[in-house]
Amino acid sequence: MAQALVPLKDLVAAKSRLSGVLNPSERRALAQAMVEDVLAVLSEHPQVDGVTLVSDDPGAELLAAKYNVDCWDDRSLGCSGLSAVIARSCDMLLQNTEAPLLVLHGDLPLLGRDDISAMLACVKQNGGLVIGCDGVGQGSNFMAFDAAGVPDFSYGRGSCYRHLQSVRRRGQSARVIRRRGIALDVDSPQDLALLLTQLEAGAKSQTADLLVDTELGRRIGRLLESLQPQPQNLNIGKVQ
Repeated sequence: MAQALVPLKDLVAAKSRLSGVLNPSERRALAQAMVEDVLAVLSEHPQVDGVTLVSDDPGAELLAAKYNVDCWDDRSLGCSGLSAVIARSCDMLLQNTEAPLLVLHGDLPLLGRDDISAMLACVKQNGGLVIGCDGVGQGSNFMAFDAAGVPDFSYGRGSCYRHLQSVRRRGQSARVIRRRGIALDVDSPQDLALLLTQLEAGAKSQTADLLVDTELGRRIGRLLESLQPQPQNLNIGKVQ
């Protein structure tokens, strides 16, 4: 069994890089839909027996209650900044347990049950740290680790390399896994354009309900076409 940690920014301020495509209420709606999809997948996974949402959003407790997960106010942890908040949360969650810990962002709308299973299988087989990176191999969208594989948390551009090296320097295993459901985190208009091509009608997700065959989705599609986006290709491969 494993535990999971999901950090969540204040939804009012979320996804500011999408301000040229979405207004504030639409950005909030998208951010909430995506994190609800992540929480739904985690809370229903048979190998995950605990999920903690850490957030400064005023509505985080209600969101956590909807999916029967724990909620911590990140201001109560005595630190600030994403890396520090996650480091402190992991210290607390790993006390007195040898179970793997999953740390993943809430903007992974294509995340599926098989992605979580793959991450868990890899960390259980190899120990140490496993990173599910973004489509360009730069970001740490999803990390799984045991107590020996806790990285020195350093989020931001190039975090995947920094996290891997921090664990390898200690002589522990550190690997990368590339999966479609993990690779797409939605931060930019290009990410949003790619998401629209990946979502399918009839998909059972909050994000699909918001964007597929809706006026909002069609308007976003027309606007992105006018901006001539160049979506990245997801680099899907085997564990490295």
